[in-house]
Amino acid sequence: MAGFNPLGLMVFLFRLLAGLPLRVAHGLGAFLGWLTYLASPTYRRHLQENMQQAGIDPALRSAAVAEAGKQAMELPSIWLNPLDKVVPRIVKVSGWETIVQAQAAGKGIVFLTPHLGCFEITAQYYAAHAPITVLYRPPKRAFLQTLIETGRQRENVHLAPADVSGVRALIKALKRGEAVGLLPDQAPKVGEGIWLDFFGKPAYTMTLAARLTETGAATIFAWAERLPGGQGYHLHLRAPLTELSGVTVDRAKQINFEIESLIRECPTQYLWGYNRYKRPGGAMPPPESDRSQA
Repeated sequence: MAGFNPLGLMVFLFRLLAGLPLRVAHGLGAFLGWLTYLASPTYRRHLQENMQQAGIDPALRSAAVAEAGKQAMELPSIWLNPLDKVVPRIVKVSGWETIVQAQAAGKGIVFLTPHLGCFEITAQYYAAHAPITVLYRPPKRAFLQTLIETGRQRENVHLAPADVSGVRALIKALKRGEAVGLLPDQAPKVGEGIWLDFFGKPAYTMTLAARLTETGAATIFAWAERLPGGQGYHLHLRAPLTELSGVTVDRAKQINFEIESLIRECPTQYLWGYNRYKRPGGAMPPPESDRSQA
């Protein structure tokens, strides 16, 4: 269609949705979550298989379907509202003392936020207190990049693309004693990861998160629990259960274990429909699970 502007349409729709009360957005999201689950056999298969692989009670599947929809529908509000309107939606914080301790050490902070709860709000909340550089992967559709950059890049939030220049930006931020953030359970491109167990099944796992922890920066796992009835979010912050150590592969294994632990705390709010076990183009096939050989 001549003159059609997909970006303009997306921004218009996002601005409409951004004005909805959180309770309404989450209600609409739960409905759309179920609509997607019923309409997409591929998505439905991934969600069911991934929950089964992790040993999650099938009785929690309904809640997981609804929570995935809520995650999608809360994005416009978080991306397009001013920071002073977004930050107060974090109504409870647990573990802030880990940040205070890390800042006192002065070696920077590596925030690791899995696809759990409202993962988009964690960096924005921290940015209200100090600068943070966040790794992101540009979308395949170019017109979406402007929308994503507009939503994620705020005052004190700096975006680093998932390439060599982005990695350099992360390292420079840590050298300045600042914080960086990334999604450690995001499947990387071929050559940027290794096959490691995730809930007992080999998943192509990024090594960047592990390498960043080798800089001496503090490692903090962060996720925002979605509270019922549109009440807001509970930000959870904690250091690794066991201090990360060893070479890069060892650390990456430990990070996967830590993510599994976080997910078990609130299994309904993990994005089970995400194709975590996909094989990137050009990657070698996965080996047998280390745990299955034990």
